[in-house]
Amino acid sequence: MEAQNLTVVKEFILMGITDRPELQAPLFGLFLIIYVSSVVGNLGMVILTTMDSRLQTPMYFFLRYLAFTDLGYSTAVGPKMLVNFVVDQNTISYYFCAIQLAFFLVFIVSELFILSAMSYDRYVAICNPLLYPVIMSQRICQLLVAIPYLYSTFVSLLVTVKIFNLSFCGYNVVSHFYCDSVPLLSLLCSNTHEIEMIILILAGFDLISSLLIVLVSYLLILECIVRMNSAEGRHKAFSTCGSHLTVVIVFYGTLIFMYVRPGSSHSFDSDKVASVFYTLVIPMLNPLIYSLRNKDVKCALQRVWKKLHSFFS
Repeated sequence: MEAQNLTVVKEFILMGITDRPELQAPLFGLFLIIYVSSVVGNLGMVILTTMDSRLQTPMYFFLRYLAFTDLGYSTAVGPKMLVNFVVDQNTISYYFCAIQLAFFLVFIVSELFILSAMSYDRYVAICNPLLYPVIMSQRICQLLVAIPYLYSTFVSLLVTVKIFNLSFCGYNVVSHFYCDSVPLLSLLCSNTHEIEMIILILAGFDLISSLLIVLVSYLLILECIVRMNSAEGRHKAFSTCGSHLTVVIVFYGTLIFMYVRPGSSHSFDSDKVASVFYTLVIPMLNPLIYSLRNKDVKCALQRVWKKLHSFFS
């Protein structure tokens, strides 16, 4: 019977952002601009931090992988969502749904721990500047990026395989605009207690542990800044972590709004708005925050612009 149920659902219908026809074209245009801006900004940040010789420091190493991660999870969701605005029925195949979920989980979990690694990097840079080159060596930086990616791949495969090994009923309408784990659970005929516990434990561990690293890092940074004698030193310390702190507040604030709320205050519309914000808007904002608030990135952009101008003139 279970094997038979598995063959019933060959595709899913995504509920999408809105069911109002008059909003389809304006929203398509808006989200196309947001997604293209996100791709250009994050791809540009990856290229800039790879090519520019003055941006070869641990801070920009992490920023490169943050941009790559932003590009990854926005691309896992964005293109399919845009296609659904211009087609009659928002369908997604059974296997593509599993692939979308897997890639989304890899990148969203990675983002949490890369932001944590960046917090630790800022702590070492501000509180132990003399030991900074030793502590944040190239090998350590690579480990601080490789471990989150390996862990997030494990989490993604565990959750995706567990969900798609269970039996789906005939009802195939996903109450979301992409394949996420929680909306898919409501479509299962099998006992979902085990996978619900796995998701709850992993989500709790990921959010709490990564946020704890961020909070402890910034508390120690604040302690170091308070002990500084010069106002110039304090201002410089604040400016070096201002961009990262802005990104952290926006990202974690959205996730906490999404998941740390009473069940009675949840609504499909508010969850959709929050999901759009962290899957599409935040990946667009991050490169802007780092380029507008960071003198090194602005200088690197100016150097690239001058080179391009001299090349084409």
